[in-house]
Amino acid sequence: MKNQQKVEDLIDRRIQAKLGGGEKRIESQHKKGKLTARERIDLLLDEGSFEELDMFVTHRCNDFGIGDEKYMGDGVVTGHGTIDGRIVFVYAQDFTVFGGSLSETMALKICKVMDMAMKMGAPIIGINDSGGARIQEGVTSLAGYAEIFQRNIMASGVVPQISAIYGPCAGGAVYSPALTDFILMTEDNSYMFVTGPKVVKSVTGEDITTQDLGGADVHARKSGVSHFKVENEKEGTMLIRKLISYMPQNNLEEPPLTANDDPIDRLEDSLNSIIPDNPNMPYDMKDIIHSIVDNNEFLEVHRHYARNIIVGFARFNGAPTGIVANQPNFLAGVLDCDASRKAARFVRFCDAFNIPILTLVDVPGFLPGSGQEYAGIIIHGAKLMFAYGEATVPKVTVTIRKSYGGAHDVMSSKQLRGDFNYAWPTAEIAVMGAAGAIEVLEGKNISKINDENEKKEYIDKKVTEYKRKFANPYQAASYGYIDDVIEPRNTRFRVIRAFEALQTKKVVNPPRKHANIPL
Repeated sequence: MKNQQKVEDLIDRRIQAKLGGGEKRIESQHKKGKLTARERIDLLLDEGSFEELDMFVTHRCNDFGIGDEKYMGDGVVTGHGTIDGRIVFVYAQDFTVFGGSLSETMALKICKVMDMAMKMGAPIIGINDSGGARIQEGVTSLAGYAEIFQRNIMASGVVPQISAIYGPCAGGAVYSPALTDFILMTEDNSYMFVTGPKVVKSVTGEDITTQDLGGADVHARKSGVSHFKVENEKEGTMLIRKLISYMPQNNLEEPPLTANDDPIDRLEDSLNSIIPDNPNMPYDMKDIIHSIVDNNEFLEVHRHYARNIIVGFARFNGAPTGIVANQPNFLAGVLDCDASRKAARFVRFCDAFNIPILTLVDVPGFLPGSGQEYAGIIIHGAKLMFAYGEATVPKVTVTIRKSYGGAHDVMSSKQLRGDFNYAWPTAEIAVMGAAGAIEVLEGKNISKINDENEKKEYIDKKVTEYKRKFANPYQAASYGYIDDVIEPRNTRFRVIRAFEALQTKKVVNPPRKHANIPL
């Protein structure tokens, strides 16, 4: 073969490889409202930046007649490119080739880019659209999954890992996304479950649809497996690009600073009156968040799950910051099992990747009841406490209104190494609310009063005394547990100044193999 023919042969091979499973299967993918693997990568990365690896890899299996059917690339497209000029490594499963099922060689391709990402210190983005293990390959396919899982584990806390679920993700395949930092799912075409509806029916007798068992809405609202639910792949891809913008490349780098045109001393007068006079009335904590961050921009994580707590990313004077905030608008902002777990996971991500944490507190306590106790509220609450206490990144806390009991300690208190702990004048920092406290403290005296009017007057008097002493931030401030009581409208400026002062913070945890977080 002459040299020119060799070049033409290469070009033909590349064209063939880019067709994946062929034009008919590509057309079928499009009819389902799904993009192909290469289309997804092109949409995700900066234009023209993608460098593909292992385009000519094919599977090695000859059992069950599969040896006669080979496709270059073998069901996954891998390589690297840039997002806003920053390098990322990416793999996208190709459903047009054997339904995106995982083979030995497909796993090797994925492992190669994961290994490279670790060497270069760059994020890993996996796009999942697969029917699971390639049955014809048996145990080698299962071994391939385990190789990927091991790399997910080693990469955890070293480089950011993001999983997009743009189709089926079932059986063993679900565990790779579960080991990554963030998962997003599309509303109509994606699902995740360990066992499908048919197996569920045969084992338990339960009739359930694919979407009800493992669809995007289920995992965004009920299980918390998915951090984001998006309408379609384009929205999901733009979300990944935005999410990456808040993260450093790896755990040894700082988050990327961006230019900021929002004045740091901008006053938000509405905050001085945002808290209702009635302490039992709700308000929307997101109104406070949007008013103090740069340009009102807040990327909420886990928006549909455990809505009594808010977590997400914002910027203060151009610096990425993680925000954790109780939400009085839902379940009065109490901490329950799901909220504690959600926030703990987010705090640990921020700490792993050097992202400062702002905590906005309005928490009446932990949710009481046998349901919560049986579900392990003690352990789940301890997770959040552990996460805050272990975190060494800059931590600024602002107590907005209630901060009661053990929940006060958990929400980045001074004793859990909070760096700057501020409070609004509306803050109430105490063991419990006034009515409950008086019931405990004055129960015997109250029981001795027979006249109902006298009893009410006595209780009201004691409640007023308790509120005067504890329903304010000043007792905590007198002990130095609160560093300053700040004017609400000035919160943005004080938070930014606090984080600027903490830029050179150095805290080192005791040497150890690893901590034993209460799981």
